[in-house]
Order: sequence, then C-alpha cells, then structure tokens
Amino acid sequence: MNLYEHTIVARQDTSPAQVKQLTEKYSKIVEKNEGEIIQTEDWGLINLAYIIKKNKKGIYMHFKIKGSGKIIDELEKNEAIDKNLLRYMTVKVKKFNLEAKYFSKKDEYEKKEYKREYNRD
Repeated sequence: MNLYEHTIVARQDTSPAQVKQLTEKYSKIVEKNEGEIIQTEDWGLINLAYIIKKNKKGIYMHFKIKGSGKIIDELEKNEAIDKNLLRYMTVKVKKFNLEAKYFSKKDEYEKKEYKREYNRD
C-alpha cells in the first residue's frame, strides 16, 4: 500500500455545507476503490499566490490516504470535471506526520514557552 497526501482547493464562495459534501464525496471514492482515509483536515480560506479563475482565495482541504495508485487516478478524474474546485495536488510520501497541524493557530502554551526563552537572553 502506498501513502499519499492529497490537497484540494475549492472556490472561495463555496459554502460550508458544500465543503462537507466535497469531503464526503472524495472520501467515498477512496473507500470505493479499497483505500483508506487516515486523516482529513480542513485548512480553511487561504489567499492564493495568484488569481485562479477570478478567485483570490481558496478553501483548502487535505487528505492523508493509504491505498493504490488507481485511487489517485479515480480521484483526479473526478476532480478535473468538478466545477467547484480550482486546483488539486497529490504527493506520494514515505510516512505520515499525523501530529503536525500546519494551518492551525499556535497553542497558548507554545507562545508562553517562546516568551520565556526570549526573555532569558
């Protein structure tokens, strides 16, 4: 079994209900093709580096998938025709980092710890 990290960027005017439907839709495709969703993350509304189809922002969703390459082929085939999506990307990885939260706010504990170290110097 291969490990993949798959990120989808939806249009900025997509409602939260539609985002949930998109997540469920692509999760079902993975499960239907004998794959396993290890983790899903909703990264939220983020500025794009450049305008894509008249959108300055996009709603990011990230999946960690365990399965074969045919799952990715099926996902990308469905995503190419989905009008709500701006971009998608898949990266094959050797192992998952399930603890890192790349787009969440830092914990208060980390902020306090940094301030203590900074004030010692």
